[in-house]
Amino acid sequence: MLTAYSQNGQLAKARIVFEEMPYKSTAAYNAMITAYVRNGCKVDEAFSLFSQMGERNEVSFGAIITGFLKAGMLEKAGDLYGMMPIEWRDPICSNTMINGFLKSGKLEQAIHIFNGMVNRDIVSWSSMVDGFCKEGRIIEAKELFDKMPERNVVTWTSIVDGYMNNGLFKDGFDLFIHMRREGIVAVNPNMMTVMFEACGNFGVLREGLQMHSLVLRMGFVMDVFLGNSIITMYCRCGYVNEGNAVFQSISKKDIVSWNALIAGYIQHKEIEKAYELFEMMPNRDSISWTTIISGYLGIGEVERSIQLFKMMPKKDDIAWTAVISGFVDMEMCEEAFTWFIEMLRDSVHASSLTLSIMLSASACLATLRAGTQIHGLLVKKGMEYELSVQNSLVSMYSKCGNVAEAYTIFKKINAPNIVSINSMITGFAQNGLGEEAVKLFAKIQAENFKPNEITFLAVLSACVHEGLVEQGCEYFNSMKSLYGLEPGPDHYACMVDLLGRAGLLDEATDLIQSSSIEPHSGVWGALLGSSRNHFRLDLANVAAQRLTELDPANATPYVVLSDLYDIMGARKDGNQVRLLKETLRVKKNPGCSWIE
Repeated sequence: MLTAYSQNGQLAKARIVFEEMPYKSTAAYNAMITAYVRNGCKVDEAFSLFSQMGERNEVSFGAIITGFLKAGMLEKAGDLYGMMPIEWRDPICSNTMINGFLKSGKLEQAIHIFNGMVNRDIVSWSSMVDGFCKEGRIIEAKELFDKMPERNVVTWTSIVDGYMNNGLFKDGFDLFIHMRREGIVAVNPNMMTVMFEACGNFGVLREGLQMHSLVLRMGFVMDVFLGNSIITMYCRCGYVNEGNAVFQSISKKDIVSWNALIAGYIQHKEIEKAYELFEMMPNRDSISWTTIISGYLGIGEVERSIQLFKMMPKKDDIAWTAVISGFVDMEMCEEAFTWFIEMLRDSVHASSLTLSIMLSASACLATLRAGTQIHGLLVKKGMEYELSVQNSLVSMYSKCGNVAEAYTIFKKINAPNIVSINSMITGFAQNGLGEEAVKLFAKIQAENFKPNEITFLAVLSACVHEGLVEQGCEYFNSMKSLYGLEPGPDHYACMVDLLGRAGLLDEATDLIQSSSIEPHSGVWGALLGSSRNHFRLDLANVAAQRLTELDPANATPYVVLSDLYDIMGARKDGNQVRLLKETLRVKKNPGCSWIE
């Protein structure tokens, strides 16, 4: 009776039965403690009963430790674990402690428990493999995986998913193939869902098709969960029609199915098809509304997106953030602030993501005061130590000119990632502190931190400000030779600017001609500016002609070329360029400035 009441959530009746029992055995106490833990995690009542017990066993300790962990009371769970007899710990209670620590992000404590275990089962090993993977420590995860006496599909799924989430698709895919060839563990729908998600995230259609064929060949019932992952995979790989075909084949579609296909159409700019699907939906959730609103904002249809937003029955912080983010993406940052204030007036909680976006809006407008107020709000909410927030703060203070504050925040980041480093190097470069930017770049190289294209763009920009021609050339050449990165048009623009400022205009021209990619207007603009400064009329003519071909409405080539003709004493030619500019009705945008 006690168990029946507790399994049906009738705790009060269960407690009455418990109190009326003439003799309360250890099993009765365990049942009542378990009832409290499972139904609303009433850990205080459970611990009170645990304290009254005359005789306890491993189930008693396991139940109350589980209760403490569910309630987030890790320290108390650890103390109780330390009190229980060693022979009762393994494997159940130890596994419970390991999972509790891993869920709280305390990997080192979980390792300590695991290393102290005498009897480990497959759950112990699988939990630790998964824990290492989630922390990005994939080498240690694989070492542990290789030592396992036996593995099941859960373990294989954890290690494959770990490789995929750490950007190692080929290694993860090879592991999956190895598992299939080994033939000991059978593939299940959960494993296939991981594979489809990875294929979609990496945009590898060939492997995605192989996975789809495998699902069909193995005769898996196309349940909605697996079907949704296939739809998402096709959409992310750019094959929305194939995703739609899978969508149509699912007999019992859920709201995730609809949302996945709508997101696919929006991702590939087929907004009207997405809206047709949105209109057909039997039910809509916050994600449905937010996705379609973001879709219209993404193509610049502001009025339509606002109209839909106002129609939304219940607006959560995700929907508000999507609208605000849409305005920031379109560089309509004043409107973003207007909507952010409206959101606060509507008593909607501002998440760390929302506030990070508002820091970007502050940086866009160079409004240091507003950015500092957002920073204050983050401190008040206890969010200032989240990595994404710290990165946004570094970027905001740098773009608003307060590079000293940006660097102070950067130094407080426990484990800076590539975004943190890029933001700081860019901040130094943009504020004329090229030497500091180069020093930071040298430091990350010494620490074997792999730079990306944005890092090189930042450090090359710093070399331009400092006139470090030789060093800039070394960095540029090392992109491909050391890091396997292909320089883009912006990197070439920096190099042309660097060489041009140093008077090495012929070298700059040779660099442009040797490029395997088509130079954009920034490259020719850099050459044009340097040609004017060093009175190279021949190169200025070439650069101006290319600029007008790429951007006919740009007045810069006409202005610079006419000025250079005047300087060189060819005023007649200068007047002809001005006349051509007026004939073509090309207008120079006036400069502007503002203060807070």
